[in-house]
Amino acid sequence: MSEPLAERLRPRSFDDYVGQQHLVGEGAVLRKMIDAGHIPSFILWGPPGVGKTTLAQIIANRLETPFYTLSAVTSGVKDVREVIEKARSGRFFSAASPILFIDEIHRFSKSQQDSLLGAVERGVVTLIGATTENPSFEVIRPLLSRCQLYVLKPLEKADLLALLNRALTEDVELKTRKIELKETDALLRYSGGDARKLLNILELVTTADEADPLVITDDIVVARLQQNPLAYDKDGEMHYDIISAFIKSIRGSDPDAALYWMARMIEGGEDPKFIARRLLISAAEDVGLANPNALLMANTAFEAVEKLGWPEGRIPLAEAAVYLATSPKSNSAYLGIDSALGIVRQTGNLPVPLHLRNAPTSLMKELGYSDGYKYSHDFEGHFVEQQYLPDELTATRIWHAQHSPAEEKLYQQMIRTWGERFKDG
Repeated sequence: MSEPLAERLRPRSFDDYVGQQHLVGEGAVLRKMIDAGHIPSFILWGPPGVGKTTLAQIIANRLETPFYTLSAVTSGVKDVREVIEKARSGRFFSAASPILFIDEIHRFSKSQQDSLLGAVERGVVTLIGATTENPSFEVIRPLLSRCQLYVLKPLEKADLLALLNRALTEDVELKTRKIELKETDALLRYSGGDARKLLNILELVTTADEADPLVITDDIVVARLQQNPLAYDKDGEMHYDIISAFIKSIRGSDPDAALYWMARMIEGGEDPKFIARRLLISAAEDVGLANPNALLMANTAFEAVEKLGWPEGRIPLAEAAVYLATSPKSNSAYLGIDSALGIVRQTGNLPVPLHLRNAPTSLMKELGYSDGYKYSHDFEGHFVEQQYLPDELTATRIWHAQHSPAEEKLYQQMIRTWGERFKDG
């Protein structure tokens, strides 16, 4: 039996690697280190099917160094120690450190991650970890501090189309057939930026129909996936599609849909903490200041899951999902911080006004630091008008209220204190 299409087309060099040009394109940070022949330990964070494993293998080939692989799903502390010992005993003094690639490193327990620390710190191995989860939550701080973090992005349309073309023109099996991609929207939509999923769908469609020539249309792709909707998903669940539907149902104030998609995740064996984290994000991003209690509810649900375990943990998760879905919505804080970040990136390090600066020494006081600062609590209503933004930004508005019932109170408070400055429209 031949290898799956996705494995047959796995790139062996940067010439065939698609996407992630911000990391491996000419002149990009990671590419420079690879070309120089030396890389630090690092973690690749990104969604499935964007080239994390492939990138690690290409790097090992380029550096011509031993390459060891462990899966966090099947390996224990004993396996980690055996690989480290093998790397230590097989290394020559002048040679580059062997590469230890750990797939799904977020699934490693604390003790498993602890067992890596010494070898990474002493350079016995160069660690490359791959994860679909935020390393800040899943990787222990001592290990994370010893690794660079590189974020991989979902593949763009141009990348996916290039991959499809390569499959039809270079794959040993598909290039022998006359296959025309008349329409690609369904292929791209169902793949969700996942190269592996894209190639699995293409393989599913081409093996199901041996017509020669074969003309692939959106209708053919949709019909085939309806007949066998889980065939291209190894875990039996369209992980990122379902979490997206879950979050969008909460954002859209539909508690029925939110509970349905949560049930799909639960039945699919999803990590309860993954669901809880998404609830926290939704509470902050989508409910926000329209109901500040939402974040407290989501955080309490997270803590309850950790204390209760499973399956009882599903109950506080469901409570939080319903509460968030039925809450009024505001993303003013989310938009506000993104606006502020954009301003900072555009304007750089603007000086702090003198009256806002800290003045712990007499020299600083002589230079005018903190001079003229008005202490708000000394004034009626605990407010006094003064400048808080840098001089160049005094006329800039960043936060805009969205006038939900709860947020309207905040907006009116700003009008009472600042007057015209905070009036919208």
